Amino acid sequence: MKVNPKVGAVVALLVGIAFVVSFTGTGVRAQTAPRYLYDPGWPQPLPNKWKIGGITGLAVDKNDDVWVLNRPNDLTDIELHAELTPPAADCCVRPPSMIHIDKSGKVIGSFDAPQGHGMDVDSQGFVYIGQDTVRKYDPKTGKVVGEVARVPETEGGGPPGGRGAEPRVPGRGGRGPVAGFLGRGGGSSAEGAARGGGAAAFRAKYPATTPMIVGGIEEIRIDEPNNDIYVADSYLGGRVMVFDFKTLAFKRGWGAYGRPLSEVTTNDADRAYTPGGPMPKEFRGHLTINVSNDGLVYAADRNANRIHVTTREGKFLKEFKLAEHTGVGGATGGVGFSQDKQQRFLYISDLTNNHIYFLDRETGKEVGRMGSMGESGGSFWGLHMIAVDSKGTIYTGEVFAGQRIQRFVPAESPRGKVLDQLSRTGL
Repeated sequence: MKVNPKVGAVVALLVGIAFVVSFTGTGVRAQTAPRYLYDPGWPQPLPNKWKIGGITGLAVDKNDDVWVLNRPNDLTDIELHAELTPPAADCCVRPPSMIHIDKSGKVIGSFDAPQGHGMDVDSQGFVYIGQDTVRKYDPKTGKVVGEVARVPETEGGGPPGGRGAEPRVPGRGGRGPVAGFLGRGGGSSAEGAARGGGAAAFRAKYPATTPMIVGGIEEIRIDEPNNDIYVADSYLGGRVMVFDFKTLAFKRGWGAYGRPLSEVTTNDADRAYTPGGPMPKEFRGHLTINVSNDGLVYAADRNANRIHVTTREGKFLKEFKLAEHTGVGGATGGVGFSQDKQQRFLYISDLTNNHIYFLDRETGKEVGRMGSMGESGGSFWGLHMIAVDSKGTIYTGEVFAGQRIQRFVPAESPRGKVLDQLSRTGL
């Protein structure tokens, strides 16, 4: 039976909207949780035959436009046929790693920096990308105009950033978006033993108090009013590092439970964690951060399924645990806030369970959730990044098989009311 394409599109739209709404709000306090609708009209199709890679950074600027950091090298041969000469298919080609999208969903800028993880944008439009350190880019030229100091070597051996990116060959992609995840990507047992044997010497040379970047970057958050840049460095399971916004000089830092860097241990047993078991003494890994309007720092330790709340100076206040059963990649990913002045809710993205959790910011209790694993619009597959604009609109970025950005609008917004009405309208 043939289906009218327009009718099919409307059916898909309604299913996508209804699916997300059905997952919004759980528990006894669900009526207080924010309610969102998936927006199928955003973004617009990418230009220039681009196919986006896994999303590793997401930020909203002062104009509520969205900056998207992606990994073009996630793309495989079969996705790059348009790069061949002559082209073997109509699509696709690698995109720039940094893409700027406006509120209507149109690409309004881009530049191709080395791939990275974590990013933010300041009030002047300069872009800060986490690579082997934090680099500040001029968005118009894509040139580096500043960078945070880092040590000249890595714990695993070799220079920062690895041996350099493989040269890009037209039509020749990488191993795919999950290659190497969870350490499955390679290295012999002998190589692993050699790295382990050198760890003690490396950690003695670069103690936790080292006032430079030592590991990789997980997240960057700018606090301009207080002249701070917060950086999550992956060294020793994760360090919260604060640098001067103007000079990029180191200011302060801490570990789990607000422990001073001088007290962060080098013993990996202090980072051991079994889902559902006792919390580790140190951060477990993949640390992301965000700073609230009232000056609290939220550090989400994804691999330990928890969030630590401290002051800007690192004084520990409380710990929230979330989805403690979660193994594999962990549950507590990116951190966002509701747009109300009090920022009553935390928005937490979950890479493994593929939910957005709505938490009461005061108590850490879950008051609602949205989304589940799937390929349809409004579902997630590898929910990695989250950002919230001044109107409360949620933007998400996926890795793995997702490799996309999506938008969710508040149900009470003008666009939300239209989408809500459409979802209730029969064919």
